[in-house]
Amino acid sequence: MLKLWPFTGGLHLPDHKHESSLLPLQVMPLPKQLIYPLVQRNGHPINASVSSGGRVLKGQVMTESADFNNPPVHAASSGWVKGVEKRPVQHSSGMDSHCIVIEVDGLDESVEFKGVADYETMESKAIRDIIHEAGIVGLGGAAFPTSVKLGSLKHQDVDTLILNGVECEPYITCDDSLCQSFPDAVLGGAKILMHVLGVSRCLLAIEDNMPEALAALENVKSEEDYEGIEIVSVPTIYPTGGERQLIYLLTGREVPANGIPADVSIICQNVATAAAVHKAVFTGEPLLSRIITVTGKGVRQPQNLLVRIGTPIAELVEFCGGYTEFAKRLIMGGPMMGFALSSDALPVTKASHCILVASLDEVISEKQAMPCIRCGLCASVCPVNLLPQQLYWYARSDNLERVIDYHLSDCIECGCCDVVCPSYIPLVEYFRSAKSKVVVKEQEQARADHARLRFEARNQRKQQEQLEKAESAKRKKELLNKLMRDGN
Repeated sequence: MLKLWPFTGGLHLPDHKHESSLLPLQVMPLPKQLIYPLVQRNGHPINASVSSGGRVLKGQVMTESADFNNPPVHAASSGWVKGVEKRPVQHSSGMDSHCIVIEVDGLDESVEFKGVADYETMESKAIRDIIHEAGIVGLGGAAFPTSVKLGSLKHQDVDTLILNGVECEPYITCDDSLCQSFPDAVLGGAKILMHVLGVSRCLLAIEDNMPEALAALENVKSEEDYEGIEIVSVPTIYPTGGERQLIYLLTGREVPANGIPADVSIICQNVATAAAVHKAVFTGEPLLSRIITVTGKGVRQPQNLLVRIGTPIAELVEFCGGYTEFAKRLIMGGPMMGFALSSDALPVTKASHCILVASLDEVISEKQAMPCIRCGLCASVCPVNLLPQQLYWYARSDNLERVIDYHLSDCIECGCCDVVCPSYIPLVEYFRSAKSKVVVKEQEQARADHARLRFEARNQRKQQEQLEKAESAKRKKELLNKLMRDGN
């Protein structure tokens, strides 16, 4: 048995998992339309390589970018490009972005996919290139490019791969469904990632409230050669699925502030990402679909769906029987870390893992905030050992120097402090706002520093020019005096 290292803080929350787990995984039929935002997780825009009126095939690349941090986007089915137009996208700000809009033709005609028979003979970079060309990103919600994460210069010291199958946030069961339905793809993807990283150890973490997923993985592991992969059942405590919390729980290693897991010789990937890597390598098929949990009291039949990326959310809700009279909020993600969506016309993206159609009693209470009573409950549940009360006071007064001193950047915005606060203070909102202000201040400081350096460089050039002019005048005067002396 692997020794576990429990982290401080966290909460035991009602999990609400059974609602979406009653039915087996369903495959969504082809949607009428597919929508692909031309903006990446880092906010950087990418360019469309298709134009209005053109036809695309399933698996065809539709974007281009010179930046390796921007993996390509592929058409999830065949159809005609209606246009590249501005539409709202999945973002907490409700921002608009240019999107490729495809009218699906129903034929589902595909480009030719070509997989690799023996990846173990390939070099790490060649497999990373396959992963990049397949458009694979982290499917746990962060959507960080997988090929970039696997290609860090620090990976030469990595000794452990962690596969995160922990769905600690209430309502979400997409990874549970994946591990039950495709355990061979998860374990096969783990082996590929281990080969890419050159490690012989993989810890696959599953929560102890996911017995069917655990059994499915153990059964496949016992039938085939998955040496070096250890499946670990971990306690159901929120937020165990947080990357830093899971790393500490499994290994006792603490990722340093402003550091990454590779700093402690670990790479962490989501189980869905591993399954996508397995498909890309063995079949050549890029990331075209993913499993999404549609749940909440606001939808008639909560369940897990295998959905084409780009499908409008409205079609998912319709497939699940439509809205109930309790539907009040549409949330991307869970009730703790998710954000409200403005419309169900928004598309499913690679980062989408849960659509929560919530009633008012399924979201964190909106009761009127009262003054802080300094009870300290927020600090007792913080999984990263921060002092939320102090951060709140400094964030509220815009004392950005002090929020930095109190390690605001380490806040993972899990919402534990919001849940336990008896004064109903929206602490995470204050922290998010303060983070944005810190970024703006740092940008302003960087611009000011740049302007100062330019000013100083300009003054230095002027001084140098004046010195050169004075030196030139001095040489001319000396030459003139010499000529006058020689003439006499």
